[in-house]
Order: sequence, then C-alpha cells, then structure tokens
Amino acid sequence: MLVRRPAQTERFSGTVVVEWLNVSGGVDADPEWTSLQEEITRRGDIWVGVSAQRIGVLGGPVLVTAPGSEGIAGRGLTALDPARYGSLTHPGDGFSFDIYTQVARAIVAGAGLDGAKPAIVVAAGESQSAAALVTYINGVQPLTRQFDGFFVHSRGAAGLPLVAADQPADLAGALQGRPTILRTDLDAPILNAQTESDLLGVLNSYRARQPDSDRLRLWEVAGTAHADAHLLGPNAAAMKCGAPINNGPMHVVAKAGLRALTTWITTGRAPGAAPRIEVTPGDTPRIRRDADGLAVGGVRTPPVDVPTAALSGEPGPDPSVLCLLLGSAKPLPAGRLAELYPDRAAYQQRYDAALERTVGAGYALPEDRAALAAFAQPDAIG
Repeated sequence: MLVRRPAQTERFSGTVVVEWLNVSGGVDADPEWTSLQEEITRRGDIWVGVSAQRIGVLGGPVLVTAPGSEGIAGRGLTALDPARYGSLTHPGDGFSFDIYTQVARAIVAGAGLDGAKPAIVVAAGESQSAAALVTYINGVQPLTRQFDGFFVHSRGAAGLPLVAADQPADLAGALQGRPTILRTDLDAPILNAQTESDLLGVLNSYRARQPDSDRLRLWEVAGTAHADAHLLGPNAAAMKCGAPINNGPMHVVAKAGLRALTTWITTGRAPGAAPRIEVTPGDTPRIRRDADGLAVGGVRTPPVDVPTAALSGEPGPDPSVLCLLLGSAKPLPAGRLAELYPDRAAYQQRYDAALERTVGAGYALPEDRAALAAFAQPDAIG
C-alpha cells in the first residue's frame, strides 16, 4: 500500500480514499489519484493505493501498453525492485478482494496514518479496478461492511471474475461477460461516474445501465473518453490515433462526484439524479448526436455545450486498443464556428453562462471554476 497524506496530521479531514490500483497496463497505476488529487489534497483527505492484484506484484500479461511503460509493463514489483519487494508473494486475484479488505481494516486501525483517525473510508477504482469494485460491492461488502461508500469510475458491463489460486483475473474475458448491475440494498452509497465512451465502446457499460436508487447515482458525462489528455499527462502528445484525442474536463466532474459522495456519506444528502446520455436502442445501439457530432443528454460541461471542437468518446481511425479508449476532439470548421458565434465576446458570454450552469448543477465544484474556465477557446473564434 502507498499512502499520501497531509504533512500536518491536524489538516486531515477524516476521509480516506482507498484506490484499487489498476493493472491493465501491466503496472500498478493510479488513475483515480490523477483525476482526484486536487480535491483530495485541498480537502485534507488521505489517499491510499493498494496493490491488490497479482500482475502488479508478480507480473503477468499486459492488456494495454501505455506510453511510458516500455520495459516495465508486466514485470511486477518483485522484478522491478527486488531489494525492496523481492520477498512479496501473491496468492492470485481470487484473493485480491480480501487483500483490499484487510488493507482497509489496517487503515481504520491507523496503519500508515501517523496517528490520524479515519472517520469515513471510501473505495475508489477506475476501469479494471471499477470492475473489481462491482464484484466487491455485490459479493464482499455485504459480508464485511468495510467501506462507507464507493466511487466507481468507468466500469464495464461485467464485474471482475473470481479465479483459482495463483491466477490473474481475465479482464479481456470479463469484457464479454454477463452484464452485472450493482446491488443497492446496502448501507454504503455508490456514485458511478461513466464517460461517454464507456457506454457503447470497448467496455459497453450500457448493457448494465440501471436506474438510480436511494443508494446509487449514475453520472454519464457527455463529450468524455475512458482515458484522455489529462489522464495521460505528458504522454498525450505521443498518441497518434488519427485524430486529436479527447481533452475534455472529465477529471473536473470526477472531483465533484467525489465531493458529492462524501457529502452523501456524512450528511445523508444524496446528489440529484443526473440526465442520461441518450441512446437509440436496438440490435446496434447508438449514442444520439447533434449536428456537430456531440452526444445528446448526460452530464454537460461548457466545452460540450459551447463547443469549438467536437469532444467525443468516438475514437480516431487507429484501431489499437489504447486509441479506442482515448476518444477524440475534432475542431469544428471555421464556417461552423462563424455560424455559432458572431464574435469572441459572444462565445465567451455563452461559455461563462454554461460554466455557471455546470457549477450550479453540482457537476463542477466552485473551487474548480478557474480550471473549467481554462477550457474555453476564444482564440478559435475568428
């Protein structure tokens, strides 16, 4: 486990976010920390990352090769740093759910917290880790009641499967597994944040879409991708997917989602129900799009409602698995921009109004007004 906590214990908020580290790229990755770190640090929360799965510890097959992971992906901690981690063993991913539980118990008992006393413990995970949380919520939480709430981010249709001893979970197989809804008869609330590309892309979470309840809120965020420029950071420039990759503000919405969840846990006040992205049903469901290629419905942000580019979960033409997850951000033609905005002032006025709507609806935090304002592109207007 890796702990990131306030330097001064008195700044601790009482909230611990426990991230199930993601091993799809063959290393322990912390996508939730990348998305949520500003909210975690300004609130004084503690973040704990857990090496729950076998591949992160002992190495194994790599599902997606991410830029920057060359030479380390699939090797595991024991090979990457044998002096520090060489004595570690891992009994297989069937045991990962108990490992995660035991780490949470240790945290509640004060392990690694330098005297801090947790008040609430939140489970968090993205993508493969979100699939693990689906299985945990449905099968383990009823037995342990270890977590006070769950932040499920970009889940697929199915949960992570249970496997025999000494085996890694078959994520590729899980993507084709039986659709699995989240049980909502537990005390712990769940906020499930989904990107546009999660619905009908590789993850196909639309197959497991379920209504909100008094313990579940589903946020489907229009114009976002499973992975994007913010998540990739400096590596984003290296991606050649045949179209610019998605550079939308999913992380801004995710931070608001974490705040909404912790408020729900501590006060009992649930966030309002969010509109769903509109999907045309049938044998081949499709996301409804407007004339500019933007998804209709869902949680809205200013770059989507006042566009200079078509932010989308639809990928560029490169068929690689990673590119399929990165969506696109295709600039609108100059002629179309001229139709939409008579001048830069008109564009900025509309953008600012959309920003206030997003904050007012609770899908961006007041503290993130500046971050969301920075997505405006007035220079694109002639």
